[in-house]
Amino acid sequence: MTLVFAHRGSKGTHPENTIPAFEEAIRVKVDGIELDVQLTKDDEMVVIHDGDVERTTNGNGLIKDLTLKEVKELDAGSWFDSSFENERIPLFSEVLALLEDKKYPGILNIEIKTDEYDYEGIELKIINCLKEFDLACNLVFSSFNTETMERMMSLDNVVSKAMIMDHSVRKINFAKSHDSISAIHPSIEWVKQNKEFISSFEKKIRPWTANTEEDMALCFNLNLDGFHTDFPEKAMAEKEKY
Repeated sequence: MTLVFAHRGSKGTHPENTIPAFEEAIRVKVDGIELDVQLTKDDEMVVIHDGDVERTTNGNGLIKDLTLKEVKELDAGSWFDSSFENERIPLFSEVLALLEDKKYPGILNIEIKTDEYDYEGIELKIINCLKEFDLACNLVFSSFNTETMERMMSLDNVVSKAMIMDHSVRKINFAKSHDSISAIHPSIEWVKQNKEFISSFEKKIRPWTANTEEDMALCFNLNLDGFHTDFPEKAMAEKEKY
């Protein structure tokens, strides 16, 4: 059965990559949760998608140029809705602590955000941080950056790995040529344009981002391994129909 991954928590209903968004994903018993990890100026792992803080906070500047203290002073909720005022950008460890506490049983897809800025040492920091928690969920490491994936493959031979892509033939070939990469995470538009290719592709396919009923139905009907969505509660309800 096609799995549903909550994209950045529950991006469509809560401020993305915040604790409330992940709590919502857990509440609806989604199959998987996806989040993004970047490094602050003082090498602390925080969960945020963009390389800068402008879109999702009341601040400005690049994550890599801000200290954790500066990042933690930002309001990461009001931009979405006033009811989330003063919500903070979480540490990676804070999200892991939530998943541990809730005994979340699904899959955690950790996107290593090195496609804008290739944070030195982030791969090992993520692996070491995970060792500090007793998680009930399975893990997936993913990235747009092939060099990050190569580093992850050299550091870890246990956790599943996925290559994120838009329309890149090079990244498909990269995934094909590495047995330890078990999946690709392409755009939903790529899936729409490559249905014949999908039927013969031997690795798992989990596109981003299927938000409409039509796109979700496509993923279910193609029997894809999973898909990422901004609306996990809606997607889980659609899944019940199948």
